[in-house]
Amino acid sequence: MSKLRVAIQGEEGCYHEWAARQYFEGEDVEVVPCLTFQSEFEAMAADPSLLGIMAIENTIAGNILQNHELLRTSQRSIAGEHRVHISHVLCALPGQTLADITEVNSHPIALLQCEEFLHSQLPDAKVVEMDDTAGSAKIIRDQHLMGHAAICSEYAAKLYGLDILARAIETNKRNFTRFLILEDKFVAAEKRRHDVNKASIDFCVRHTQGSLTKVLTILSFYGMNLTKIQSMPIIGREWEYRFYVDLTFDDYLTYRKAIDAIMPFATDFQILGEYKEKTEIIEK
Repeated sequence: MSKLRVAIQGEEGCYHEWAARQYFEGEDVEVVPCLTFQSEFEAMAADPSLLGIMAIENTIAGNILQNHELLRTSQRSIAGEHRVHISHVLCALPGQTLADITEVNSHPIALLQCEEFLHSQLPDAKVVEMDDTAGSAKIIRDQHLMGHAAICSEYAAKLYGLDILARAIETNKRNFTRFLILEDKFVAAEKRRHDVNKASIDFCVRHTQGSLTKVLTILSFYGMNLTKIQSMPIIGREWEYRFYVDLTFDDYLTYRKAIDAIMPFATDFQILGEYKEKTEIIEK
């Protein structure tokens, strides 16, 4: 069985890797860590055989807007989606307890999500923002930082040999992230589509009254279920917007008819991917 190479944003052990290994469970997966989402897309552009996984929205933080634009301007297509329950742990070098911790390191979003725990359990600890959750754990291990703790996934804590001092420390337990699986557009075009019931599209509308309403009305007429609509301003074109839409459907041919029907009212239209909706939530 050939190995799947998957680009991720973050260090080994990050939530992107955890999500990739869940999605490709049973496959031989090699992750390719990238420092930023931009560098992840650059790595995929240099190697069309390289798959990718990218967070696109979180139930607490909302949409990751810059990732919509990175996807739109790339040669990548959405091949699937995966939803992961994000649950943070506090970990440190073996043998330490909460009383030993004087500094907590993690990504700023993770720190914010665990603010209540930090305030109640480690009120005197210094809180330091880092580039990555898993990277924080790796630095503690590599530099043997006693008194430091990382907020990361349980997967990362185990990967870097750290003791878990507390589990599920996030304030809001309903913390889920939706990830997109990405593949080369030309590879996607050659695949035979089957069992597809979801699409992600983006478009602009003509700068005339009721243009967006007409598009949405047509999609509704054809039975398309809009599960997400996100607008972003177009730089350099005042008061004009690009719309990112996720929609689900029961019949592929009807969906294609709906797409054809909105063309007179949509400009700069693009199908970002056609794939199978992931309906269940994966909890860890």
